[in-house]
Amino acid sequence: MVALLGGGAYASGALRLDDQPPAPPNHPIVGPKRLDAETTKMIGQIDPARIRAADLALVGFGTRNTLSSQTDPARGIGAARDWIYDQFQQIAATSGGRMTVELQSYTQGVSTGIPTPTVITNVVATLHGTDPASANRYYYVSGHYDTRCGSTTNATCDAPGANDDASGVTAVLEMAHVMATHEFDANIVFMAVAGEEQNLYGSARAATLAQQAGQDVQGMFTNDIIGSSLGGNGISDPYTVRLFAEGVPTNETTSEANTRRSIGGENDSPARQMARFVRSVAEIPETGMHIQTVDRRDRFNRGGDHISFLERGFRSAIRFTEPNENFNHQHQDVRVDPDTSEQIGDLPEFVDFDYIARVAKVNAVSLAALANAPSAPKNVRITSNLSYDTALRWNANTEPDLAGYEVVWRKTDETDWTHVIPIGLPEPDANGVVRYTAPLSKDDFFFGVRAVDKEGNRSPVVFPRP
Repeated sequence: MVALLGGGAYASGALRLDDQPPAPPNHPIVGPKRLDAETTKMIGQIDPARIRAADLALVGFGTRNTLSSQTDPARGIGAARDWIYDQFQQIAATSGGRMTVELQSYTQGVSTGIPTPTVITNVVATLHGTDPASANRYYYVSGHYDTRCGSTTNATCDAPGANDDASGVTAVLEMAHVMATHEFDANIVFMAVAGEEQNLYGSARAATLAQQAGQDVQGMFTNDIIGSSLGGNGISDPYTVRLFAEGVPTNETTSEANTRRSIGGENDSPARQMARFVRSVAEIPETGMHIQTVDRRDRFNRGGDHISFLERGFRSAIRFTEPNENFNHQHQDVRVDPDTSEQIGDLPEFVDFDYIARVAKVNAVSLAALANAPSAPKNVRITSNLSYDTALRWNANTEPDLAGYEVVWRKTDETDWTHVIPIGLPEPDANGVVRYTAPLSKDDFFFGVRAVDKEGNRSPVVFPRP
């Protein structure tokens, strides 16, 4: 029998057809990190009753259509905007000065869904990180506070939007409420956007501003329609949330496409790595949730606010949505069907506030894990040289609490990382580049690299390019 030598080369001698090929190295299996006591306590404070009160307050504005009144103090999107801003201000007061709140406004000219120039305003609360090495690293979480009835441009009809998307906005408010008193290394942005129902206008504005500011946005979650555990198909599934993550990046260049076709990696986009990360840290007893990853950018032929970030090059943007939608409770005029006597419309009576709280826990656990972990390694590369090993390199991380790196790998037909090689903290070269050679062939396995800090917090995996 041939033997596997260090570095992955085989001993001299022919391999007979009746011999078994050598097994891969016995590297530890990739496993989830146990939830720390502080995060456990934090998500235990997420309150379904507070979520319900916020949802009813938003429904109480009658309509939140982007084209509705911006000056009426009781009805319309302006009243909702001011209420959300006030909620964020109250939350920021508990943060010890680490959270700032702003109204992010611009005028959208006549375009799809916008018949007259209209002011669109995002309400944005930023919980600033405490690690100077992570000062430009951001994680966004959003819901959209605008609503619609049967017509996108009907600004006067009742459009309560209890699920679409008061559920997402109330989850974001609740996350901000429980996270504001905690410190994180990197920045977390809690955001309620407008103009989603027309054409993702608010999130497009937010992503553009982040791009112009040169922010290193390493993750973006949108929560849209996360309010019901009972679908129109009659299926009740209160312990599952769908997580949509694209494969081929939305803004992939021709050169990148050619490389992908050459080396593979259709299932290894930053969005897919983010989805794997979320499952690894948040599919735990403390959340009580199963995370059903869906290998699509969004639901079939539909879209949400994460797409605005994907289009602008922030490739780790993903979407949370309930597992079984009820189409009679979204984008409908509020009415009773005369033939079936069924109540139609997006009303609070169809919302499961305990379910929203569990989805908020999934988000909060993931955001905390991301913002406390080191940055995902930058400029990860894999050499193209013919060899029986796989040589990797990347730019050294700069966090003061960095403990080292891990190389993860899997067979090409596996959907998630299966093994990990802890490599400690190799000394970078004069150019600040870390190098490691894995004793496996890049022909037969996929590889990734992640950073680890001294408390065991891990970054998402980065898939290498040639």
